[in-house]
Amino acid sequence: MTATLAIDLGGSKILAALVAGAEVIARSRTETDREGGPEAWLTQIAALSAPWRGRYSAAGLSVTGRVHDGRWSAMNRKTLAVPEGFPLAARAREALGLDAALANDAQAAAWGEYRHGAGAGRDMVFLTVSTGIGGGVVLNGRLLTGRGGLAGHVGQMALDGGPVENLASGTWIASAAAAAGHPSDARAVFDAAAVGAPWAEEIVALSAARLARLCADLQCLLDPEVIVLGGGVGLAPGFLDRVTAILGQFPPPVRPTLARAALGPEAGIIGMAALATELKTGSD
Repeated sequence: MTATLAIDLGGSKILAALVAGAEVIARSRTETDREGGPEAWLTQIAALSAPWRGRYSAAGLSVTGRVHDGRWSAMNRKTLAVPEGFPLAARAREALGLDAALANDAQAAAWGEYRHGAGAGRDMVFLTVSTGIGGGVVLNGRLLTGRGGLAGHVGQMALDGGPVENLASGTWIASAAAAAGHPSDARAVFDAAAVGAPWAEEIVALSAARLARLCADLQCLLDPEVIVLGGGVGLAPGFLDRVTAILGQFPPPVRPTLARAALGPEAGIIGMAALATELKTGSD
């Protein structure tokens, strides 16, 4: 099977990989130069992928934010300060030497879990709960992107007076810990909750409760067969069980079936490779 170059450009790291089906053949990563801007990020991408030139026949690039008609815009500039309407398709072609398929990172991960993971062949919603909260929707075998590339941006949905991303994500968990007098990152909060620290238990429980409400809302809206949970917070030990337990209090029609992301942190690059391969096959 011919390899596909898949790249995930995020707020903290850039990951490049050669992918064949669900297998990651090779990978390389670097920290995102957050102050550099899109041109600098594409230079980083070109450098990461240069050693593999000639080993792939298609390429795909997933990014945080909104992608539509080859242009890239930020949804949350705190994640990456992307200028509105940056011409990503054209600039990626210059950097890589070929046309690259483009997608939002959570949409790409949703497609990966649909093609090769926990949502294989089923109507599904993918939720990534990490630094922020994102999502992707696959219905009737089709990845939804919407009129302007916004479909699946569930982190921007309102909950308790603000975007759920600001009230349940890893960033919120760290902020809540600092406000409670325990400055730490989300992983440390989970570790503290695991050994019974009351302040950490309260924070993790509130994040899980808010995410459960989001899942119930999505079930009412889309009625998927499964909601797949991924991301650093979503895959943290015990978090899925917490959300499932809270959802047990909801009536059966609005109680979703949850599943742990089978592809883990590689869902995005595997999904992006699948999208790129399918796009190239369709155009040949």
